[in-house]
Parts: sequence; structure tokens; C-alpha cells
Amino acid sequence: MTILPITITGEPVLHRGNQPVTVFDDRLRTLAADMLETMDAAPGVGLAAPQVGVDARMFVYGWTDEEDVEHRGVAVNPELWIMPAPAGPLDEDDDEGCLSVPGARYPTRRSRHALLKAQDEHGRHYELRADGWLARILQHEYDHLDGVLYVDRLEDPHAYAAHKYIRKHHWGKPGLTWTPGVDDIVA
Repeated sequence: MTILPITITGEPVLHRGNQPVTVFDDRLRTLAADMLETMDAAPGVGLAAPQVGVDARMFVYGWTDEEDVEHRGVAVNPELWIMPAPAGPLDEDDDEGCLSVPGARYPTRRSRHALLKAQDEHGRHYELRADGWLARILQHEYDHLDGVLYVDRLEDPHAYAAHKYIRKHHWGKPGLTWTPGVDDIVA
């Protein structure tokens, strides 16, 4: 397995919808394994194919909940159903970060519940009902497949702060990546 470079905001594949996966072969399974290894090394709780420069509707996720239950998998050609996000003030429990905007965390409005329908790396169909933090992870990664970063969903004053953070780091242009374990950028 290989730890892959992670694209930083500004890379075109991060800002457009991605293509469905049509071939379930060893290349796809290797990509899934490499993405899981990269996510773990970052460390992160999710990673979408466009974040490693691949134009494909695929993401991985890995998170252990407060009851020590591990939620880990590969979602290929996912569909995601959510309820509307609750209104009201956001707090630190709503903070998100992103490996493609490394080092920043901002409160992001998300639904508390999600239903994921997807295929795994072998093409097998599955469903996953998620609540709380896992629902947030799935929504965040699914957004990547439609070219939406969490900073695109922020409300002011956090939207302003995020764009200022991106400008400060001279991101927002193609060709920028970082590699977990190699570069000193930490998310």
C-alpha cells in the first residue's frame, strides 16, 4: 500500500462533480486500500477520491465511536439521503476540518442523520444508517464528490475567516498537495 499526496483547495478535481465508477477491478481495490492508509496517516476520518487527485465518485471513512465501535468502509457511487440540518446556533461540536484545507476547523451546519447507499470496492451494494458524528463524516465526504468543500458551506463570520486562512497560505490554485508523514502540514 502507498500513502498518496492529498490535494489542497484550488485543485480543479476538488471543485467539480466527479465521474461514476464503472470498473471494479484490482486497480480500484488498490486505490481504496491506499486511500484508507492515507486517511489513517493524515490522520483523518474520511478521504474522497478527488482529494487524492482521482476523478471518481468514491470515498473512504474510518472512525471509532465513543462506545469503541469502529465504522470503516469504502463507498463507491454513493447516494446519500439526509434530513434538513437543524437551525440555531452552531457550537464546537459542529466543528469540521478537511485534509484539503489542512489545519483549519470551523463550525459547519449538517444534518444529524444520514442514510448511505453505496457499493464497496468489490461492487457489492450496502446501506448504512448513520447518526451524529458518523452522519457528519458521510455528508462531508459525499460533498467532495460534487465538488463542494466544507468551507463552501460555512456561514459568516466563519466563511470569511476560512477564505482569509486559504489566502494566507497561498492556496486556491492548482498543483498544491501535501503528503502525510512527509510534509509538515497537519490537519
